[in-house]
Amino acid sequence: QVQLVESGGGLVQPGGSLRLSCAASGFTFSTYAMRWYRQAPGKERELVAFITRDGGSTMYADSVKGRFTISRDNAKDTVYLQMNSLKPEDTAVYYCNTRTSRNYWGQGTQVTVSS
Repeated sequence: QVQLVESGGGLVQPGGSLRLSCAASGFTFSTYAMRWYRQAPGKERELVAFITRDGGSTMYADSVKGRFTISRDNAKDTVYLQMNSLKPEDTAVYYCNTRTSRNYWGQGTQVTVSS
């Protein structure tokens, strides 16, 4: 079955960087677009970044544009989210997502930006 496993979250100071990874299995990774979402306490889940199946096109939420970079390695069935210049408002649980026959989500990884 489809599995998405996120890793790489943690506590970082404002201005710092983190790299999230999402290891996928159970489907043909290279034939599906991938997304990163996040959900902060008391807020709705929001789309952060999107990448096409071949990695040739990406899209970002305005709040992270210029600071975050989504990428993928189809040989490793993994999608990444490089997060630079982190701000306290980036604090959230970050989720990996794909849509095959339905939406699939990972378990999430906590990112906390605080001094």
